[in-house]
Amino acid sequence: MKLNYKSTELFYTTKGTGNPLVFLHGFLESSKIWEPFIEKLSAKRQVICIDLPGHGKSGNISDMHTMELMADAVHEILKHLKIERASLVGHSMGGYVSLAYMEKFPGITKSLILMNSTPEEDSEEKKTNRDRSIAIIRKNKKAFVSMAITNLLPPENYLKFKKEIDELKNNANQMSEEGIIAALKGMKIRTNRISLLKNFRNQKYLILGKRDPVLNTDDTQSVGDFCQCKIILTETGHLSYMENYTEIDEILHFID
Repeated sequence: MKLNYKSTELFYTTKGTGNPLVFLHGFLESSKIWEPFIEKLSAKRQVICIDLPGHGKSGNISDMHTMELMADAVHEILKHLKIERASLVGHSMGGYVSLAYMEKFPGITKSLILMNSTPEEDSEEKKTNRDRSIAIIRKNKKAFVSMAITNLLPPENYLKFKKEIDELKNNANQMSEEGIIAALKGMKIRTNRISLLKNFRNQKYLILGKRDPVLNTDDTQSVGDFCQCKIILTETGHLSYMENYTEIDEILHFID
């Protein structure tokens, strides 16, 4: 389904009835990553999967897609669907957007799952790497996409999930250069939301991969402990939803 918003279109899917569960994908991904989970979950609840601005079938809104701008887009879809309370599942960048959403629209989020994500802001090193990524994209978008997605998994899992990774790359290559850069700029300036997560008193999970090449698992686990999250460690890299589908599927069925 599509919703007109700020001179572009936002794409989303919705299936089932009951307590809403909203899925937000990560950088270079789209709502397609959640398709394996939808059928079973939608038997008991409403499942909404959103293409964030500049990703999937959703258009670009600005030359910089801040986490707050993306949260506004999510809110527009939920308003359109007349949803007043929802649980959020955010993978990586989708987790950043979930936290921005909770901050901008308090009282709506019923429970939260951050998957391979963190409430921390970018380190100075990470910000520098964002700028380097932007420079690479402007020279060779396809090379950047291939490198960035390959580096999300430990080598042994890359071979195991090569078909799925190739599909991720193919989908990411459909994104515009502007959309990719807009997301990188937005992630670079995102704010620290540790206090927000700590003060969120409802159900909150932090799912981490022990072999995540992107996030420092020990540091992120310490932050999660401080925020009083229920922490789940999986034998995965940065794509836990793919690398450990069965366990993630079981966890999602326990969310309010």
